[in-house]
Amino acid sequence: MSKLIRVAIDGPSGAGKSTIAKAVGKQLNLDYIDTGAMYRAVAYKMIANNVSIFEMEKLEKLLAGTEIDFSNGNIILDDEIINEKIRTPEISKMASDCSALPQVREKLVALQRKMGETKNVIMDGRDIGTNVLVDAEFKLFMTASPEERAKRRYIELNEKGEKVSFAQVLKDIKERDHNDSTRALNPLKKAEDALELDTTGMSIEEVINCVLKEIK
Repeated sequence: MSKLIRVAIDGPSGAGKSTIAKAVGKQLNLDYIDTGAMYRAVAYKMIANNVSIFEMEKLEKLLAGTEIDFSNGNIILDDEIINEKIRTPEISKMASDCSALPQVREKLVALQRKMGETKNVIMDGRDIGTNVLVDAEFKLFMTASPEERAKRRYIELNEKGEKVSFAQVLKDIKERDHNDSTRALNPLKKAEDALELDTTGMSIEEVINCVLKEIK
């Protein structure tokens, strides 16, 4: 690829964005940028350095010296591969807390844009096409009915041994949809130039083929 190819995938929780982004990235040799893992990386560094979300001065200093990148499926924080270290409940909680801070979002969006300027990437999230990579060559808005997304999440949680009711999972999905689409800072919405893809009733292979056909 002589010129950069950047693919932005947005959509609500449980639409299958990361599954599709990883698979498509692999087939087209694009670096998959897991934006959620970037918040986890910041959370990991905050915990390691004993910095809380209320210590703004310390946090800003920590962010100024933070570099995050992705290569060959690895997430690299300040030259250290941290794949498994960021998948703990403690880090999930801190990642959720720090993602609400404008300073953290600003830093990570700057890093995401920097990656998009230097290499072929596929990135998924809530505001990639509308905020992070507004000039991406390909934009997709992936969605599915709340019931379908809840079903997928319910199966996934059960396979992990977590005992949850389908009704609770569906309620959580609907609440998250509302929060994501009504937040003041870069809410979830379809970019005007994005292709909308409703994956309700589609298999993973069907979705991958559909996306590959659009990009090629």
